Amino acid sequence: MIHVSGYEGAVVNVSCSYEKGFQSSEKYLCKSNCGRNDVLIMTTQPKNNKYSIYDDKKAQIFTVTIFDLQKRDAGKYWCGISLFGNDIYTEVIVDVKQDSCCNSVTKIKSYKKDSVTISCPYESEYQNNLKYICRGTRPSICLQQALITSDNKENGRFRLDDDKVSGTFTVNITRLTRRDSGLYLCGVQRNSGLDVFSAVELQVKAIHILVYFLPAPLVMMLIPTVAWIKVYKCTKVRGKTHICTQTHI
Repeated sequence: MIHVSGYEGAVVNVSCSYEKGFQSSEKYLCKSNCGRNDVLIMTTQPKNNKYSIYDDKKAQIFTVTIFDLQKRDAGKYWCGISLFGNDIYTEVIVDVKQDSCCNSVTKIKSYKKDSVTISCPYESEYQNNLKYICRGTRPSICLQQALITSDNKENGRFRLDDDKVSGTFTVNITRLTRRDSGLYLCGVQRNSGLDVFSAVELQVKAIHILVYFLPAPLVMMLIPTVAWIKVYKCTKVRGKTHICTQTHI
């Protein structure tokens, strides 16, 4: 049995191998009972609006591509090879996943012109797999739109480091701007099946301001040290004339 998964709105490839001697036989993909009306695509008519088929006779594998994958496309299919008598069939199960991620999001904050490090944990079985990061929430296009990958560890303001001992890869972003705010997906490429993702939301603030508050009793104690108190001293001179002088304490 062949098991494949794909995202809504994307494409999925179903690859079916066959034995030597069947290179010249017609190949096809069908559903249900594989009657004449159940055949979706065949090598004699290799393309329509929904499916295409390619037969690599040297590798002895034919591949069917399903376009614009929808929930209704999930289910059981059959890879078929036409023979005199009974055809040969291989069961295929297609799963369709929603093109979004993830149930939980890690939130981090930083400031304009500063740097930030995004940490992306992964399982030990993926130590040697490709790692990458992209913006947005769509897993289906994340690798194609990756900002940086573990194959190319530096790209402008981005740097990726993979600590295989701790099972975490980190992405450092320098010289942050407000435009860097938003959702990011950490991706790990799998050898088969869909890639593994985790989500991070980055918030970049415009300016870094520290505000200090003094307790009221301390403020009252400091007032005499910063305020001038004016005192006027007047003396009577020559009858009714008064001379006043100003002093500070």
